[in-house]
Amino acid sequence: MRAAPGAHHLAVLPGAGVDPPGDLVLCDLAREGANHVIRSLRRLELDDVGAIVVEDVLFSISTSAATAERDAPGLTGDAVVWEEVESRMRDEQALSASFIAFMVIAVLIAGIGLLLDQPVLIVGAMVVGPDFSPLAALSFWLFRRRPRRAGRALATMIAGIAAGVVASIAVGWLAQVFDLVGDDLDPSTLPFTGFVFDPGALSFMIALLAGVVGMLSMTEGRAGALVGVFISVTTVPAIAGIGVALAAGEAADALAAAAQLGINLAGLVLACVLTLWIQWRTWRSISRP
Repeated sequence: MRAAPGAHHLAVLPGAGVDPPGDLVLCDLAREGANHVIRSLRRLELDDVGAIVVEDVLFSISTSAATAERDAPGLTGDAVVWEEVESRMRDEQALSASFIAFMVIAVLIAGIGLLLDQPVLIVGAMVVGPDFSPLAALSFWLFRRRPRRAGRALATMIAGIAAGVVASIAVGWLAQVFDLVGDDLDPSTLPFTGFVFDPGALSFMIALLAGVVGMLSMTEGRAGALVGVFISVTTVPAIAGIGVALAAGEAADALAAAAQLGINLAGLVLACVLTLWIQWRTWRSISRP
């Protein structure tokens, strides 16, 4: 710990551990030096006999802390703690009831937005949608070459898409049964939200840019930028478009919405994997002490 770049304020409490028995070692660590320290501790197999616990510090008023940050390689804002990212991705890949609930609600909002041709509702649905989480996990496990975990993330995404399509078919069918949108429901003629049924190269480009920002946000702990990612991509509206078009009997529009969904998913995953690879190569070269 003393030799690690970025480490400071080292404290040892001998015999403080009860179960398992052992010492408690505390240390403040600049984010840039975390990967080196965690790798060294894991080589000592401390994660097998005890635990390696990492907690974020909001701020530290200390001259030694400022010195430690200067000594650590790279910049704090660009640092990626890979074990932290891996732990987060294990949570993001889970097929939970809350994920399905958020997905269904987001698609329902988007479906109603398409039926009413209201872009405000489409934007709201994008913000609510949790679809980027399993996509980020899928990209991470593809990058780490973990096919089983990538399969779990993919299964979570497929389940969310299936639930969303069913929900949007239901809302489209109910809208026709109760005559909420008129007899002639043609999703492709929507002046404000018809982009959902118009896939193209620009959709792929936007997905690429959003994927880069989204993965940077998740790896560097900048959650605020994720809202912009949610609003940029057309995954949730496309899922809603598939169901609404099927409910209206418009097979061509359903295929167009499916193509829009496929373009967005492909662009997001490709951008996320490339971003992870660039980050890994960059930190591999500058984080060695």
